[in-house]
Amino acid sequence: MAIFTHVCVGTKNLQQADKFYTAALGTLGVKNLGPMGETATLYGAESPEFVVLKPGNGQPATHANGGTIGFHASSREAVRQFHAAGLANGGSDEGAPGPRAFTPTSYAAYLRDPDGNKITAYCFNDGE
Repeated sequence: MAIFTHVCVGTKNLQQADKFYTAALGTLGVKNLGPMGETATLYGAESPEFVVLKPGNGQPATHANGGTIGFHASSREAVRQFHAAGLANGGSDEGAPGPRAFTPTSYAAYLRDPDGNKITAYCFNDGE
């Protein structure tokens, strides 16, 4: 059973955020499922699970201090592609691809999106 219906991050610039997320998440098999009105874009494998949006209250988008959203990667190569695509599309490095002490087989990379939201891709496969 899933524990989330969806996760949202705010953005100041939806077009810039769409470019970043379409590229970075596309390497993990997550698709841009299109707009939700003029203020949000839906992402998912088959149904919307991740939403990038302009805050509904009209206040500036801000990121959580200590908050990170993790995405599943099927391979270590997918983690490397995620990181490279994110950097090439306006993101910044928060942790280069490599092994993590979280578990013996964990391999991850961290990015900040153009608005400062922290995301990661994790693979738990042993080896490539």
